Amino acid sequence: MATQAAGTAKSPNGPRRSAAELEVQIEILRAEVSKLSEQLESSGEISVRAMKKAAAAGVDQIKSQGEAAYDGLRANARDIEGQVYAAVREKPATSLAIAAAVGFLLAVMARR
Repeated sequence: MATQAAGTAKSPNGPRRSAAELEVQIEILRAEVSKLSEQLESSGEISVRAMKKAAAAGVDQIKSQGEAAYDGLRANARDIEGQVYAAVREKPATSLAIAAAVGFLLAVMARR
């Protein structure tokens, strides 16, 4: 007696029935692969949306940090300006001599 494969041993039609069963299984696999690809596309879209939200949040955070740094620099500039005005009021002759020296140096550098 010849030994048959386990899937075709009880089948009255033999290989034809197993081919039909394989075709059904292939169709089931195709449907599952299709569902998987749809799920991957969906998760990809969700990931893109999440990345966009994270990027927007990062931009907002960087913008607020930049504005804070700008405000800090403006405050420092005002402080320095106040110190310069105070120094000029206290020692006007010295300030005039320093301004003349700086002007002379800039003129020498501009000539070259």
